[in-house]
Amino acid sequence: MKLTVIGCGHLGATHAAALAELGHQVLGMDTDPAKVAALNQGRAPFVEPGLNDLLAKHTAAGNLRFTTSCTEAAAFADLHFLDVGTPQQTGSSAYDLTQLRTAVRHLAPLLDDGALIIGRSTVPVGTATQLRHLLDEHLRDGVRVRLAWSPEFLRESLAVQDTLRPDRIVLGLEDGDTTGEARFRAVHADILATGTPLVVTDLPTAELIKGAANAFLATKISFINLMAELCEHTGADVRHLAHALGHDPRIGTAGMRPGLGYGGGCLPKDLAGFTHRAEELGTDTGLLREVASINQRRRERTVALAHELLGGDVTGRRIAIWGAAFKPGTDDTRDSPALAVADTLQRAGAEITIHDPAALENARRAHPQLTYAESPIRALTDADLLLHLTDWPQYAAQDPSALARHVAAPVVIDARGTLDANRWRTAGWSFHALGRR
Repeated sequence: MKLTVIGCGHLGATHAAALAELGHQVLGMDTDPAKVAALNQGRAPFVEPGLNDLLAKHTAAGNLRFTTSCTEAAAFADLHFLDVGTPQQTGSSAYDLTQLRTAVRHLAPLLDDGALIIGRSTVPVGTATQLRHLLDEHLRDGVRVRLAWSPEFLRESLAVQDTLRPDRIVLGLEDGDTTGEARFRAVHADILATGTPLVVTDLPTAELIKGAANAFLATKISFINLMAELCEHTGADVRHLAHALGHDPRIGTAGMRPGLGYGGGCLPKDLAGFTHRAEELGTDTGLLREVASINQRRRERTVALAHELLGGDVTGRRIAIWGAAFKPGTDDTRDSPALAVADTLQRAGAEITIHDPAALENARRAHPQLTYAESPIRALTDADLLLHLTDWPQYAAQDPSALARHVAAPVVIDARGTLDANRWRTAGWSFHALGRR
């Protein structure tokens, strides 16, 4: 099938490459010429494991290409996926739907009768209804198009896997649109043949599912971090607590990793946007607001522990930080807990040096006032304290005995809970972790 993907950021570029892998002819469209040029050369302008291989494979084969022309995209196919960004509004928790509405306004007058538009962007409930009105205003006379919604559930650093081997696919349809469902099933035939569940529902439910999923995930993360706070007060070990809870099939282990909390460009934004829309509709969101508050407290606790270990004053003290990305496997530093902690300590007078295997360039742009190092050892040279804030596997593999020779004081805070405490203590380090011994 011929398909287009409108919007080729992290979501859209991965989606376009995955659709090509499924055997379709795909044209990606984005308004950023530099991004389009990079993608046509078979490389993504961001870090996502496995994506460059797919891009190179299918751009070379000729079944995947990218353009800046909306006219070309409309002429290429009659099935269009909307993967444009929906960032947070400046000064508000609400979603900014400007890019989405702009894409629809530009695309609508170019569409032929019978075209199908499938939204993938994360949006507040009610957006599809608004876009239906917008489409009808800008379509040419006599042209009717179908509108559906299939929210994405990608995890950065696992986006290729999540697109080609998803846990489930959701499709929201306008009433009675069996044709739209049939075409959608044809696009995803290979995935559905493996047994992946397809949940077919109405448009409002499809819009709500993504926000509800992220709100529940954030709740699980904040719940186990609340338990970590309790463990710190009682001397209990949150790792053992989480392990025991995870054996309950009603709870499970997924998302139950205590530590510095969640960040990134999606989960915090989606929780805030979901909460904002729920409050607009008159729903009490006290639970979700507390989820966000607990997540913020993890950052504050890490800063407080650093002050405590350095005698109550970090002024002039050298602090090494391992990690700048919000999670391993990506160069994304949006709402990075690691950089939030680094920035807070730097403003308190500490001398901060940061290492990250992939995100240094993005970190420098976002926080030019901080100092960066090209290796973990260079970051901690002469440091009074080491903070482990992004759990890249490279850090857990470091030899703490060798590292101890480079620091001013062998003191470490493992805020991600993935360092071997016994190994580090045996090597002479004063080892501290959130919610564990």
